[in-house]
Amino acid sequence: MTLFAVNKSIDPQARKIVTLLSFACPILLWCVVSYVPFIWHPQVEITNPGGVSYFREGMLVDREVFAVETSTCDLSGCELPLGDPANPVYLPAPHEVVRAFVTAFTTEPQRRSEMWLHESLWSSIQVIFWGFVLSSIIGIPLGILAGTYDFFSKLIEPFIEFFRYLPAPAFGALAVAILGIYQAPKIAIIFIGTFFQQVLVVANTTRKLDPALLEAAQTLGAKNRSMLFRVVVPGILPDLYRDIRILLGWAWTYLIVAELIGTSSGITWFITQQARYKNFDNVFAAIIMIGIMGITIDLLLAWLGRRLFSWQKQES
Repeated sequence: MTLFAVNKSIDPQARKIVTLLSFACPILLWCVVSYVPFIWHPQVEITNPGGVSYFREGMLVDREVFAVETSTCDLSGCELPLGDPANPVYLPAPHEVVRAFVTAFTTEPQRRSEMWLHESLWSSIQVIFWGFVLSSIIGIPLGILAGTYDFFSKLIEPFIEFFRYLPAPAFGALAVAILGIYQAPKIAIIFIGTFFQQVLVVANTTRKLDPALLEAAQTLGAKNRSMLFRVVVPGILPDLYRDIRILLGWAWTYLIVAELIGTSSGITWFITQQARYKNFDNVFAAIIMIGIMGITIDLLLAWLGRRLFSWQKQES
């Protein structure tokens, strides 16, 4: 067995090990940077201020500043400050982030107007759901038409090609002006961010349909409408389903930008608030939660796809 054979799949056991390594390697690097004192640690956490008037216990200072103040105290004969190597506050250790996974859900918001984490997560899921559903309802049919008929391709795709280069966040102010300040403009940004890509991706997938299927249908006397609904659509369903999985991932990437528009809500609001309070363990926990939700949904869709299209070889 070789792990590096060109265009060859590795065996299932090796695949599981490599998959685990893809997560274990960055986590191991994070642990090394966090727990090994002589690797990075550009700051010092004060444990005893000594004779330095502005030092406070638990305070973080740069190593150069600590060295200068220690040298000054040594020369003046006052008590030397003591401290431990530390990383900046924006890089919490893994155990702090793990603890934050629990405390973030159980800690009451600091203000009555602020949302609990589970409320923020639910708000974000709703924005993603409605934005992507609306995008798919319009984008998938247009993509199929553009990929099937040259007339619709020339009618739709030139404008779509132009519009897809326009950044979705640029429409934030316009979306607020038209749709108000609540959830609607956020949903609109998810829609804009995925719709135009969706049309082009689906059109390209439709064009890859095996020409032999179309020729066979024409030989059997199929007309345009029958060709579309009985040959094209069923023929592209497995690939179309895979495209939807990929495009849903793009919708998650637009979430952070979308939730900065209008009223503060969702997981982005939680991340912003926690960063303002310098609770970066909660920030990391929230970011990782987004990744966990995304990969969980993708795995569920992959599992469902294997059940729906069992005759096709599925990519996990």
